[in-house]
Amino acid sequence: MTLEANDLLLFARVVEEGSFSKAAEKLGVPKSTLSRRISALEAQLGERLILRTTRKLTVTDLGKNVLLHAQHVQEEVDATLALTQHRQAEPNGRLKVSMPGDFANHQMGELLSDFISKYPSVNLELDLSPRRVDLIGENFDVAIRVGDLPDDASLAARGLVRFSIGLYASPAYLKLHGAPAEPEALMEHDCLRLTARNGEPSIWRMEKDGAVWEGIPPGRASANSPELLTRLAVRGKGITMLADHFAGQHVHKGELVPLLEDWKLPEVTVWAVFPGRRLMPARTRVFLDALQAEFSGPRCQKMLEEVNDCKTGRISIKSY
Repeated sequence: MTLEANDLLLFARVVEEGSFSKAAEKLGVPKSTLSRRISALEAQLGERLILRTTRKLTVTDLGKNVLLHAQHVQEEVDATLALTQHRQAEPNGRLKVSMPGDFANHQMGELLSDFISKYPSVNLELDLSPRRVDLIGENFDVAIRVGDLPDDASLAARGLVRFSIGLYASPAYLKLHGAPAEPEALMEHDCLRLTARNGEPSIWRMEKDGAVWEGIPPGRASANSPELLTRLAVRGKGITMLADHFAGQHVHKGELVPLLEDWKLPEVTVWAVFPGRRLMPARTRVFLDALQAEFSGPRCQKMLEEVNDCKTGRISIKSY
């Protein structure tokens, strides 16, 4: 035999109010519906819980015992609601986040430090591997993803920022090999290529005045880490494609030089992806808000100004 917990709660409310009419009014249900539910509960238990007369209700001995259990159920329901309301009002618990390691190291240090200070009841668990995690299957709250997103009805996404992309090489490399004047010349150079998620080399694509060039230049080295490719480029090992903001500090130091600046490369969008559920934990909500505030805030704008000081103005960092 299986009892409906809600029927126990209805029974407790009838006893508390002392009449079906008052209980039905408080609950916002028809009196006939309430009476039918209590009768069904009594039939299921095999005994009367309430003796009804035109003047009053009398709780039977069994009814008194059942009432104790019903009150315990109500206490558990109230405690659960209170817990949920507290969790929604006060962010707490584990926040499991996936993001690329290079992005975390270069962009997220101050944000994460501020977040930890502001929300001491939230415990951050970060996965910095380059793989695309299964958010729902692996119980992640948020994933930071760069580039195009696959269609997935179970997930939702917020655009955070778009970064412009450029080609870079060190002065030492250019002294030995010269600078390419046109994209086709890249096929004669040593290039440092970012590996796509499927393990294949990424296609380099650029356009100028309606003309489009794309190709896969010969790779002196390939990796799934922009930071490593940057270090190799600084050491004169080849030409690489980088987010302009990522390369900016090296341009400022004279370690890298931008190439083919009159050609436009596709911008890259950074997304915050999360399970597409209606009821979002407070910890997830405040983290998403912190991400959006960061990429539209003064730190991001200062970074843009510093990078623009190093270049001709092609760089763009666009927040959502």
